[in-house]
Amino acid sequence: MKKIISALIVALWAVGGAFALNAADSVMSVETELYKFLKSSKDIKKVTPIKRGEFAEKYVVEIAQPLDYKTDKGSFTQRFVVAHIDKDSVNVIVTEGYVGDYSLNPRYREEISKHLNGNMIFVEHRYFSGSTPEPVEWEYFNGYNAANDLHRINQLMKQFYGDKRWVATGISKGGQNSIIYRTYFPNDVQVTVPYVAPICFGAEDGRHEPFLRQVGDKAVRDRIEEFQIAVLKNRAAIEPMLQAYSDEKKLKYFVPISEILDYCVLEYPFSFWQWGSPADEIPAPNANNKVLFDYLVKMVGPDYFTETSTTPFFVQAAKELGYYGYDVKPFKGLLSIKSSKGYLDKLFFADSLRGIKFDQTLAKDIDREMINNDHKMIYIYGEYDPWSAAMAKPSYFKGKQNMVLLVEAEGSHKARISTLSMSQRHKAWDLLRKWLSRD
Repeated sequence: MKKIISALIVALWAVGGAFALNAADSVMSVETELYKFLKSSKDIKKVTPIKRGEFAEKYVVEIAQPLDYKTDKGSFTQRFVVAHIDKDSVNVIVTEGYVGDYSLNPRYREEISKHLNGNMIFVEHRYFSGSTPEPVEWEYFNGYNAANDLHRINQLMKQFYGDKRWVATGISKGGQNSIIYRTYFPNDVQVTVPYVAPICFGAEDGRHEPFLRQVGDKAVRDRIEEFQIAVLKNRAAIEPMLQAYSDEKKLKYFVPISEILDYCVLEYPFSFWQWGSPADEIPAPNANNKVLFDYLVKMVGPDYFTETSTTPFFVQAAKELGYYGYDVKPFKGLLSIKSSKGYLDKLFFADSLRGIKFDQTLAKDIDREMINNDHKMIYIYGEYDPWSAAMAKPSYFKGKQNMVLLVEAEGSHKARISTLSMSQRHKAWDLLRKWLSRD
């Protein structure tokens, strides 16, 4: 999931970007029924028409949301996008887990809304980008409050679209968010489709390391480990390259450069399998140091470990969403660190944020809701994606009529309905049409 942060940031599109204007990219210039509805809500602070792409209308909406839903701590402004096709269409609420800037791109359209030609309500996650409270109070940054944010937007938009034919969906952390939303508000939507969404039970969950020891072909795993060892054995030459690269990019870390090299090497297998990287690109162990370094940086961007990395994500990971650990055993005597335990604190937090204790309440709430109920849900994962180590438990599906698990064979974190086998795709779309029919 963490690598999706970089992938999304690379893909961001801001309002006012340099898009070629044509009929599809034009902005609505008349006050439609939807626009008047949005403007009339007492909680909505601003409605901005934007380039609409494939939609009939598209707006960025800023809404006042409670900072905390259990106490009266004031409010903050949250952004969401309303992309409208027709009042009678299926309604897809995208439960984004990070920034929502890329949804402003007129060419962006989420998979389900595109396939079913539905309306799209895209909600940026609290504490990211344009939905960040001032000042930032981390105490109120949690899944329960994020679910309530989605609930308020859902209830508002149901006043316009009605309460039938709603589906919630998200990718990675957004997929987690869709599950959390279904946990606390099980009746808000008819269907939930989480993509590649882990459900972790610890800041270092413990299931990812053994997963990486057996995933895929042994020959590929051996090549990965040989590459890691080669880098570490040549650290005297590679470490200065990493320092020079960091200086050039103005990257600053909380730990020495020697430890950053360690963590880049430890992170590499996760990144390799997460994104379905080609094995034939792995350098030979005897490759020159520049080749080893260039490939390592390509696969594990050192900016991931910087002081300015995505703090809200790591706060929530340490606090309640969970994360993964690293396997240091194969590299005894080659690392500058003795242990990777507690690395979130060391690598990602300034002193004022260190010492966050993981709370299993959210994970247990999810677990209980998913085991005891049979919601209409389609969980989608990639077989080789390390996040699948923490995929929805088999007990969620046992004896259920509605809850469905679809795993893309040899798939990565890029698994979607469109990447599944033909029979799996047909199953997913047939279920969605059945569950979201007008009958």
